[in-house]
Amino acid sequence: MKNRLVEAIRQLLIKIILPLRKKKETFLGQFRFSIEFRISLQYLKLLLINGVIFMAAISLLYYLAEWRNCENKAQTIINQFMSNVEEEETLYNIYQSSTSGNGEIRHSQSINPYYIEGISFKVYNLTTNKELYNDISYDISEKKMILNKVYSEDKVGDEPMKLIIYEEKETVNNNETYIFHFQYDFAQASSKLYWLIINVSIVYLVLVYIIIHRGKKSDRKLFQPIYEMSATANKLTVNNLNSERLNVEGTKNELKDLAMVINAMLDRIETSYESQKQFVSDASHELRTPIAVVQGYANLLNRWGTKDEDVLMESIEAISKEAKSMQDLVEKLLFLSRHDKKTLKLVKKRFNMCTVVEDMVKETRLVTTNRHIESPILENVIVYGDKQALKQAIRVFIDNAVKYTKEGDTITITCENKSGDCVITVQDTGIGMTRKDVDNIFKRFYRSEHVRNEKISGHGLGLSIAKLIIMGHTGKIKIRSQFTKGTTFTITLPRRRH
Repeated sequence: MKNRLVEAIRQLLIKIILPLRKKKETFLGQFRFSIEFRISLQYLKLLLINGVIFMAAISLLYYLAEWRNCENKAQTIINQFMSNVEEEETLYNIYQSSTSGNGEIRHSQSINPYYIEGISFKVYNLTTNKELYNDISYDISEKKMILNKVYSEDKVGDEPMKLIIYEEKETVNNNETYIFHFQYDFAQASSKLYWLIINVSIVYLVLVYIIIHRGKKSDRKLFQPIYEMSATANKLTVNNLNSERLNVEGTKNELKDLAMVINAMLDRIETSYESQKQFVSDASHELRTPIAVVQGYANLLNRWGTKDEDVLMESIEAISKEAKSMQDLVEKLLFLSRHDKKTLKLVKKRFNMCTVVEDMVKETRLVTTNRHIESPILENVIVYGDKQALKQAIRVFIDNAVKYTKEGDTITITCENKSGDCVITVQDTGIGMTRKDVDNIFKRFYRSEHVRNEKISGHGLGLSIAKLIIMGHTGKIKIRSQFTKGTTFTITLPRRRH
């Protein structure tokens, strides 16, 4: 039952509060407030709320202090009165001097030795059932309770509103019980508190104004780095992307972290942009050569091909070769483009990698008859991945081994099962690589200077594609190479763990 009630209340609040909140957001959304204004407004709200709480606390403490003071005075009156109780004659004279002939109480300080401003009282002797003293100004019929004390707010005649607190105190003297009824009048204390609150409020509002005014200047100084960031960002273009960065000097707070993050983002954008520029430039350069060759042989055919059969066959063979080269380049570019756009999909399934490697060894031996192709270790190992993509990647390593070796060199291909992981090794005794080549071998369109000097064909994209495929299978590639001695590529495909 309790849960249903709580849920009903929650649903009711959702129906009431959410629409109001949406209306508030819609209304405020029509106005464009700066961050400085919002912060100042928040400061103002907090200062006003805290000011109200501060004034309330002052009032409460002031009244408690006055109350305590009145209680101390009342105790003084009790002590003085009880010291006179033993002298009955004195007590009688006091009582007679404080009343008129018709029994009405007179309130003159000159005839009332117990007069204290703001305090009046009366005394009953419960043992004799007599009223010994009474100088209470007036009785109030309607009373209320607060903190176990009786209080009332009332007007007497044309007098202003008074705050009266009643309190009873009981004391025993010589086996006789006396009841003191005290009446504390807080009218004068309230008046003093009123003017105190007024003066303090004026001073506090002045302080609020000074704080807000000074705070706006401080906020403006605080947001100065943001203004500079905005100005710098507005100046950023493609032409100055490599030179313009946000200034982080002199900034020691979170804005410095923001500026450093933005600068790092700009560095990545610049790197990506330069990479794309280089990619387009390299692709254009790679396509320019076969296009020029095709165009040259087309012109040759246009002039002599129809009459000279040797020129015709040479041109057809060259055009076919360059067309195949362009097709290979375009396919590689499309593969890289799909990867960059995150549209490359790998269709993975379980298969035996040993069979795939064994087939590629046989194909390589059939195509390459002037190299020694060895496969001393071919172990069965189950791999979870895209069979065609992995075959394409391994083919890149094998083709490179063939391409960068000479006649009579040895190429060793192995497939091992190491604790469930598939480890494929392609080792050759070719021209090898320098340290610089090893560091840059997987960059797109990168080709070693030694390779270019040897006039070995290629686009410099194969290893980039192979790395993407291996990484797509959470694999690793390890390279060991020595210049003029040979190179070893070790590909590790981890066992699939459920």
